Amino acid sequence: MATGDKKKSTSGTRQRYSGLEWLSGPILRGQLLDSDFFARNWLVIAVMVVLALAYITNKYSCQTLMEEERRLTERLEIVKTERVRMRSIYMGRTRESSMQHLADSLHLGLNIQERPPFKLSKSK
Repeated sequence: MATGDKKKSTSGTRQRYSGLEWLSGPILRGQLLDSDFFARNWLVIAVMVVLALAYITNKYSCQTLMEEERRLTERLEIVKTERVRMRSIYMGRTRESSMQHLADSLHLGLNIQERPPFKLSKSK
């Protein structure tokens, strides 16, 4: 028997290949991942499948939560801007009317000026 020929293993069912035969022989005959491989490594394969599924699930949920966070952050910025605008309008209205009401209740005789104040200048 030549060295490049197929040799029988001690188990009797598996064959050993030398050279490039190991690449073409088992792949073409479906012996690369045969049932013995799965029978010996079923637990490792099952754990790997579960880990792959857990990774995919975790990635999807993280992406979903990140999109929701971005959307809520944008909404929060809009609401904050609207709050500042509404507060300035409210404070402008209440400050003037509450001061007028206070002056009227104390009978001070103060009224809101029709004209804005002006600066006096000293002539030389």
